Amino acid sequence: MTDPKDHIGRIIKTDACVKEGAVFLSSLDPRFNDALKLTGPLPLRLRKDGFAALLDAIVSQQVSVAAADAIWGRLKTAGLTGPRKIKAASDEDLRACGLSRQKIRYARELAASGIRFSDLRERATDDVIDQLIVVPGIGRWTAEIYAMFSLGRADVFAPGDLALQEGARILFDLDARPTEKELRVMSEDWAPWRSVAARLLWAYYHVAKDREGIR
Repeated sequence: MTDPKDHIGRIIKTDACVKEGAVFLSSLDPRFNDALKLTGPLPLRLRKDGFAALLDAIVSQQVSVAAADAIWGRLKTAGLTGPRKIKAASDEDLRACGLSRQKIRYARELAASGIRFSDLRERATDDVIDQLIVVPGIGRWTAEIYAMFSLGRADVFAPGDLALQEGARILFDLDARPTEKELRVMSEDWAPWRSVAARLLWAYYHVAKDREGIR
């Protein structure tokens, strides 16, 4: 009998899941195995899902990590991390926490979207992404990262990420950094563990950029 949740695929819940994916990738391509020898065990990096996770992603856009953390801290202190609170807050309240005019609009659009975040847990990954990207301020990269780390989807990738593109260029000795379209096609070979491939390429990128002679 077919499981009604087969459309979701594997869910990454523990370090053992990440390790299983890494073993699969290593058997698929020896270059992944070489990368793992440099990176060591890959991080789980799971986060909570829901409104706050996407609001946090909006807050983090185009600012430093320190600035994003400061703004998020002020929003939490003010109790402005839920949709009803965002709707009820004045622009002045949100500006006082550090949100720009554009991000205030994005926060209000997300609050008004009516997304049932618990329902997304049961939706296919492509459906999750399609529903999220209609909200102003939520691009494909943000939606893919949400599916990967907040929903734990094992087979989703974020080919628009520059670090993933550069990590792939170095690991696979490419003449140039692959485009988003090119990397999306490449990643199809890494199914059903594309989320683990992303973790590996991010980890490898951070190791490789610190090695002498690699930029």
